[in-house]
Amino acid sequence: MKRITVGLIGFGNVGSGVVRILRERKGMLTEKIGSSIDVKSICDIDLSSKRGVSVDKGVLTRNARDVLDDPQIDIIVELIGGIHPAKEFILEALKKGKHVVTANKALLAQYGKEVFAQARDCNKNIYFEASVGAGIPIIKSLREGLVANKFNSIFGIVNGTSNYVLSQMSEHNCSFTDALRDAKIKGFAEKDPTFDVEGIDSAHKLVLLSYLCFGKFVDMEDVYREGISSVSLADINYAKELGLAIKLLAVAKREQDSLEVRVHPTLLRHSHLLASVHGVNNAIYVSSDLAGNLLFYGPGAGQLCAASAVVSDLIDLTQDIKAGMFRPTLHTIQDSAIKRLRKIDEFESRYYIRFTALDKPGVLARVSGVLARFGISIASVTQKERHKAKSVPIVMVIHEAKEKNLRTALGIIDRLNIIKEKSVAIRIEDFEPPQ
Repeated sequence: MKRITVGLIGFGNVGSGVVRILRERKGMLTEKIGSSIDVKSICDIDLSSKRGVSVDKGVLTRNARDVLDDPQIDIIVELIGGIHPAKEFILEALKKGKHVVTANKALLAQYGKEVFAQARDCNKNIYFEASVGAGIPIIKSLREGLVANKFNSIFGIVNGTSNYVLSQMSEHNCSFTDALRDAKIKGFAEKDPTFDVEGIDSAHKLVLLSYLCFGKFVDMEDVYREGISSVSLADINYAKELGLAIKLLAVAKREQDSLEVRVHPTLLRHSHLLASVHGVNNAIYVSSDLAGNLLFYGPGAGQLCAASAVVSDLIDLTQDIKAGMFRPTLHTIQDSAIKRLRKIDEFESRYYIRFTALDKPGVLARVSGVLARFGISIASVTQKERHKAKSVPIVMVIHEAKEKNLRTALGIIDRLNIIKEKSVAIRIEDFEPPQ
């Protein structure tokens, strides 16, 4: 029986979960794959904190070189996160002839081209299932299960923190600040939640998903991004009245010869399956030409579900090593129909718009007049009850309009003396759910 040895760099929450699974299910895994997977060395700066799993002290080290330089180690698992020194550790591991497993979406989104090229040059594999959707097997499904398909679009709720915050606001009628505070107390949000609530984490994951679907590695600066920190409880409640729910969506969509790659708050019909994804759960909707419309759903965070994905990668690599097989990590061919990235000004969508205006005759006429000048057609309009300051919310849904035209029109409207606050505009997506 072949014995595969693993070196783990990063013994935090997920790393300790990996060790726990490999230990508690060693017999089952060995029987299933016909090989033994053993953790030979574990590196972490902090070796004193309790992890809920015991390991021999001789396995532990604070020096990554003890892991990287060990010729007996077949696979390096990198779970420290961040860019540096994770990037250097991964590149060094590949150069030393070791395969790599990582969950580091930020690193792969920014330096994936370099890392994957190094893996190909060294004839080594790098797997990264846990980088998107935790335990949801979306990477493997796109790379292998749907390999014969061409993709039309991918829509994902891929950040559990943001989804939890929006769910709390909707279900408990609380503000963004209160919902985020609750997420921190329950351990669903970091002390500094910027990457989550401002859509950066979702953008990292979208770069990887769009490459797998469309073969184009998009630079992070080319991903249009808006977070949820400006989403108000008022807009969540007004949207409910319209039969809509707000979600932070990561979207990659082919439009004729161009590709849209964007992350922003989005309104969905309550009847859509993605609208019913609550709490820290993730869901990824994929539209393909052969398999049709598919939805991948499950917990988007958590020790054991993320560790499950890492172990899955270890199993795949073990089988590769036994077979003496090298599978290029991302030998993805760009969709020939895609010639360019679509700029934000070119996007077209339906929109929910909220104006805060003086309650006086002629206000609607002035607002709708500006919209009409830019070819923007109103589908519905509702004027809410008067506030103490004698200003009222006016909620509109407009027909499909080009982003550039809408933003120009709103800029003009916001300068009118009848408008008391900056207008709010949220895109509406009307794609079909999987049947």
